Amino acid sequence: MKKLKKPALLILSSVLLLSVILAGCSKKENSNSGASSSPSSSASTPAESSPSASEEAPAGWVFGSEPLAFSAYAHYGWLDFPADMEQVHFWKYLKEHKQTNITAIQAKGNHAQLMTTMMASGDLPDLIYTDRYHPDLNRLYEAGQLVAFDDYLDKYPNLKKYFDKKYLDILRAPDGKLYKFPNWYTDHPTSTAGYVVNKKIYEELGSPPLVTMDDLYNYLVAVKAKYGEDIIPFEPDRTQDAQGIGLIYAGFKEGGLYQSLGASLLAVPEGDKLTSIFTDPAFRESQKFVSKLYREKLISQDMFTQDRGKVQEKILTGRVAIYAGSGVTTWGMQGDMELKKKDPNAGYFMVWPLAKAGLDPKKIYAGGYDALGWNVSVITKSAKDPEKIFAFLDWITGPEGMSVQFFGAPGPDGNWDGLDENGYPNFTANYDPVEVADIQAKNDPVMIAGNSSYIDKAKAKYEDTQPLENQNWAARWQRDITWPSSNDITGFRNNLEPPADGELGDIRQNTLDLFLQILSETATAKSDADVDRILDAAEEKAQKLNYQKLLDWRTERWLENKKILGE
Repeated sequence: MKKLKKPALLILSSVLLLSVILAGCSKKENSNSGASSSPSSSASTPAESSPSASEEAPAGWVFGSEPLAFSAYAHYGWLDFPADMEQVHFWKYLKEHKQTNITAIQAKGNHAQLMTTMMASGDLPDLIYTDRYHPDLNRLYEAGQLVAFDDYLDKYPNLKKYFDKKYLDILRAPDGKLYKFPNWYTDHPTSTAGYVVNKKIYEELGSPPLVTMDDLYNYLVAVKAKYGEDIIPFEPDRTQDAQGIGLIYAGFKEGGLYQSLGASLLAVPEGDKLTSIFTDPAFRESQKFVSKLYREKLISQDMFTQDRGKVQEKILTGRVAIYAGSGVTTWGMQGDMELKKKDPNAGYFMVWPLAKAGLDPKKIYAGGYDALGWNVSVITKSAKDPEKIFAFLDWITGPEGMSVQFFGAPGPDGNWDGLDENGYPNFTANYDPVEVADIQAKNDPVMIAGNSSYIDKAKAKYEDTQPLENQNWAARWQRDITWPSSNDITGFRNNLEPPADGELGDIRQNTLDLFLQILSETATAKSDADVDRILDAAEEKAQKLNYQKLLDWRTERWLENKKILGE
């Protein structure tokens, strides 16, 4: 293994970045030197985006033609790749049909410590999957330990087919090269944020309106009165990262950005400037609402300490009245299936994002979508065959790979068999919606090079032929609720993270630590006055930490992004 050139730089960030998911994921800087402001055309179908005969790309290695083995590591506190490839449908398929053997490096919750150890020793995984702007990626880049992808782009053309060049350029490092392979990049809204409602509880309470924050409060009071401690009225996901309660914040401001609470922004846009989150009236008002829910035990009392497994268990067993988060469709779909096994009339549904009374609900965005997606994979110089690993990533982001991940193995007895003239799956008469939902849910943790531009159209090809009651739960609510209620946050999600080991990096980390501390303090405050007192003190402390300097720097980068994106 190659040794890192700059071990003094290897100081791990104390807090994992907010995914967007605030999303998610989860689901988080480098300069964009070499970026182009000229957008390329987006392809409407896979067939239309194929290279012409006169521009034939050089031949690359064919994924699956011979054995490929590599190690992979998920650098998230809440995620480990499966130790056994047999545990998930997709990885089992790769092993049995594509001669691929992936050795998962598991941190078992000690991700910060493990990454520090691996970087210091130089004993790095071949592939690392993490937040797009995690400070450790910058450290690995500075140490010269990442493999550039530029020489592979023409040999393996799926990424170039589906990912607009202007977005590809935003991902480039200061040296102008591309080191990151994006996950869930898109040419349309993809947010999966929102409010999931327990159908049986809702109907037993008379199906009251759920439109405003007042409606939400009254509903949660009714849930507590009827069910007591048996049901959690409001279950926010990943509260420690501001995700579940971030939806509430978004409901107190027309055009508000859920991403304002994210580590890579932590600011509120006002005109052409980014301003303090601590003084934002909408944030203060929303935290007063959250603390009211907490004081009256209308929201999970261990929301800042529970792990996600506990949240999932409550959803699957129907012990929550409303579940909210930045990525709710996977567990919402699973929970709907589980509850229907016992009672066909039970399950979950989604509602339009809730808004403060008097605000226009159509201007409230529960989540945002980033054209660059959410996470990235990088290949380190420890990899024996980096080009083959890139070929693997490019295959799974293409039509065949995406179809296997979402619909299972191809064949006449499966859910799909081959591709049509436009490059989308030919669905068979054996298509089983329950099996497909199970495949998608179980493959979710290993979907590391997702292509929303392709797969959402592929899913729609099938779902649009089905009556409403037979449509895939996640696909239906994404189409009807989560996508139309999201806004484009691409300009706020990229290149706003300063180098981790410089002055701005220190300011960013100290301000983020302060924010996460006051997030908990205000959410559990004893009164509205306490919320104001905590936030006033936080603003004063933040300015002493040079928060304004970070805001000014991020404002400049945001305005640069707007130019590149043509906004």
